[in-house]
Amino acid sequence: MSEFAQSENRYPSPGALVAALGGRFSAELEIDVSERDDGELFKWLLAAVLFGARISERIAARTYGTFVERKLTTPEAIMACGWDGLVAVLDEGGYTRYDFKTATKLLNLSRSLLEDYQGSLNRLHAKAESAEDLERRLMALAKGIGPTTVTIFLRELRGVWPKAAPPLSGLAIDGAKALGFLPEERCENRLAVARLQALWARAGGASSEFPDFETALVRHGLSLRRAKRHVGKSVG
Repeated sequence: MSEFAQSENRYPSPGALVAALGGRFSAELEIDVSERDDGELFKWLLAAVLFGARISERIAARTYGTFVERKLTTPEAIMACGWDGLVAVLDEGGYTRYDFKTATKLLNLSRSLLEDYQGSLNRLHAKAESAEDLERRLMALAKGIGPTTVTIFLRELRGVWPKAAPPLSGLAIDGAKALGFLPEERCENRLAVARLQALWARAGGASSEFPDFETALVRHGLSLRRAKRHVGKSVG
């Protein structure tokens, strides 16, 4: 039990949290980023773009599955599909609210990756001079790729890419505080990451698997957000 444990904590250890809620979203989508394979990394970036919009995880995951079914999981395939084709695929997956802008974003992202990095996200990482430069380069791939998408993408590459060191998302922080894994008082983001990594290590977790814990905290943060919205609607 963490020294910050609170009564709300239903998960007495980081491992119990991961076992109950699940780890990486990429693994759930059958994407393996652990070996740094460029094909798998691009699949995860595609999924991160879809998850980065204000849309349900269910719709984002379903839409990603539609891209897989249509074999649209490489920059070359995205470019060949074209804007109209991408809009159709997005609509088929239920991604109708953001279909036009997402089609444009995916085309621009794929074009930039091919022109600037020969289609390789590993090459992009190698050219980045720091964690901050890595985030800037990812956001520069296309207009509309913002901090939320980059955090989603890099969170699951922490420990895979040396320069992948995104800040904890607000959801992860909320989840960690609610479960007593972080103190309630304000904690500088890098210190919060270090605290959680130390907690994970003390619980016997491998450093390469820390993203599973971090993602489980995000999952819990999402459940807290949904519960809060439900209470608000009930009260209203």
